[in-house]
Amino acid sequence: MMSQKRMNQIPCIKGLYAITPDCADTADLLRRARLALAGGARVLQYRNKPADAVLRLAQATALRELTRKFVVPFIVNDDMHLAAQVNADGVHLGATDNGLITARAVLGKQKIIGISCYNCLSLARDAVGAGADYVAFGAFFSSSVKPDAAVADVELLRQACAEFAVPLVAIGGITVQNGASLVNAGADALAVISALFDAADIQAAAQDFSKLFIRDSAS
Repeated sequence: MMSQKRMNQIPCIKGLYAITPDCADTADLLRRARLALAGGARVLQYRNKPADAVLRLAQATALRELTRKFVVPFIVNDDMHLAAQVNADGVHLGATDNGLITARAVLGKQKIIGISCYNCLSLARDAVGAGADYVAFGAFFSSSVKPDAAVADVELLRQACAEFAVPLVAIGGITVQNGASLVNAGADALAVISALFDAADIQAAAQDFSKLFIRDSAS
């Protein structure tokens, strides 16, 4: 069980969780990320699968500085060593990545480690038991980024909400229109790529996603 002291020390995973799109143009990536943060994104994850190590380091370093200005957690996808190199707030790992215990040894006790649990509560139990700071479930809806992703349903999210004390992140094809159902079912954060970064107005899209959590807090 995570101590109350440690819970108070790590940044909160709550609200719009923006995940960067694959983008080779660092200036454009920063522009788009800045708009998302200005619109209310509360977490930014750097994800760029096709990029080489040099580009990934340059982009992660620039995004680390940007997130400091907005005072939001900066998470690196998959690469715990890159996360350590740029002093990110944490790393997000999937089922095929190096284990949570290894990541904790590399990053230290005060960094955030999130784990993808897809549509499987048993994976989440293992992750939470091993010390994960949050768990992610999905895909809840059809995703253009991962069209073959495992399908999760809202009932799984409700079960996870009743069982786990750590933040729950929902991912996969999430839009402003369908995201409310996930927040109502217990999602603490909505992880979004396409519906945010492909929007004609990224800042307005981020604001619309953020309103889902304002309504949830008021209910």
